Amino acid sequence: MTDNNNLGDGLTRRQVLHGAIAGAGVLSASGLIAACGGSSSSNNSNPSAGAASGSKPTSGAVKPGGSLSVGATGGGAKDTIDAHLPTADTDIMRCWNLYEPLAVRTPDFGTLEMMVAESIVAEHGKTDSWIVTLRPGIEFHNGKTVTPEDVVFSLQRILDPKDPKVGAASIGYIDLGGVKKISSNQVRIPLKFANAGFLDDIGQYFNAIVPVGYDPTKPVGTGAFMYKSFTPGQQSVFTKFPNYWQHGKPYVDTLTIIDFTDDTARVNALLGGQVQAIDNLPTGQIAQVESNSSLKVLISHTGQWQPFTMRVDQAPFSDVRVRQAMRLIADRPQMVEQVLSGQGRIANDMYAPFDPAYDTSLPQRVQDIEQAKSLLKQAGHAGLTVQLTTAPVFQGVVQAAEVFAQQATAAGVNVKLQKLDTGTFYGPNYLKWTFAQDFWATREYLPQVAQGSLPNSPFNECHWAFSGTEDAAQFVKLINEARATLDEGKRNQILQQAETLEYNNGGYIIPYFSNQIDAYSSKLTGFVEAKSGFPLGNYWFKNVGYIS
Repeated sequence: MTDNNNLGDGLTRRQVLHGAIAGAGVLSASGLIAACGGSSSSNNSNPSAGAASGSKPTSGAVKPGGSLSVGATGGGAKDTIDAHLPTADTDIMRCWNLYEPLAVRTPDFGTLEMMVAESIVAEHGKTDSWIVTLRPGIEFHNGKTVTPEDVVFSLQRILDPKDPKVGAASIGYIDLGGVKKISSNQVRIPLKFANAGFLDDIGQYFNAIVPVGYDPTKPVGTGAFMYKSFTPGQQSVFTKFPNYWQHGKPYVDTLTIIDFTDDTARVNALLGGQVQAIDNLPTGQIAQVESNSSLKVLISHTGQWQPFTMRVDQAPFSDVRVRQAMRLIADRPQMVEQVLSGQGRIANDMYAPFDPAYDTSLPQRVQDIEQAKSLLKQAGHAGLTVQLTTAPVFQGVVQAAEVFAQQATAAGVNVKLQKLDTGTFYGPNYLKWTFAQDFWATREYLPQVAQGSLPNSPFNECHWAFSGTEDAAQFVKLINEARATLDEGKRNQILQQAETLEYNNGGYIIPYFSNQIDAYSSKLTGFVEAKSGFPLGNYWFKNVGYIS
């Protein structure tokens, strides 16, 4: 496997991982997070749709004007405003408001909304070449109309082999030399292999379109807000873009993003009125915020998942019976209650729950200690002792390791915890741990497979699909067949066969999907539940305004 630990100019494997996946969640004090990607919703002018305080939508007409201040998790001296290099929560929040990609998943993760593009279609009905037609008249903040040359430049910047950006991990299979302007408003993007998942791969916020000659010190995008000032580790200030293509938006005149490395300080800023919204409300503070009539809690039921990873090419997990036994040890409802304080739902060792191809017919795994013991005995591993490497890479991960270790004792399995700091976990030995944990967020199935389950995937932590087994080879064959299939119904049938193979023989234990929890002032409207996992309704502050 190629070592991608250093992908250029300090862009570490961990940073790429965070940028290459969809969704977001609070981690350690550093604030680093995991991140994601139809028809236009330019006339989606109802900012009151969505779920607040669990499932109740905020009501009331929006009143244009005013200032919005948002408390963001983390931030520091290495913060960036570069469209293609977001890492920290604060970076990602800025990107969603300053820039836009060709298309992106809506907060409900139901459709791929066209943004800078008016359409993206497979050329000649095949998935190895795509035609992008630009939205008519869409402008950058400097007044320049977006052109095909800007699309070509943006892709070249992202995929620069000497300085690859975050998106290089997800769209590196673009045949960059063949990307060409074919008309005054169209670009052809050929791929190195057929891939029906291209739309989701290109439709990520960090694959933003920027103008030719883009200078990140004087950032220009097509987003709803324009750059005014940026102080790394402190705050960013943006103003309303009057020529934004979604006419009437944004509603507020000024957006200020304030960095908070401390959870308590961030919550207190909301309670004290210093900010009107915060991301990543700690579960222990939900009741306090809900008891305040001037505040609302926003709970999003996402596809974020924090797996246990078993290397299928190393003993004892090279024996599928051991992997199956470990999955049967997990008491999933107990994990949801103890690790997530009830803020999540049980999972079934498969990711991408919002993908139409997600196979709900696969039997839900439940704890079965006796069957786990039997499988371990058959494999010659009764009384197994195994080391589990963990680190605070995501909220609750270390606690999940502790709960699993306790559950394993009932099956006679001794799980010894190796607790590391986050930097060491994602150091040179990342992807080499025999038994470990990680975090991912909401994605469609094919894009997630590309990131973590194929022989050439940059983050194949289970070493699945290059283990040399017949099942793994069949899995790869099915994925390639699905990628080349444009018909969604036929493609989903193929993908469900691949899911079954991974469900039965893969290396993930996925006990639950975690909720995203945020909070905001009841004077505001427009925040919606985001299945995508991005806080505060995909960070789309263009939809947020004060109730009139």
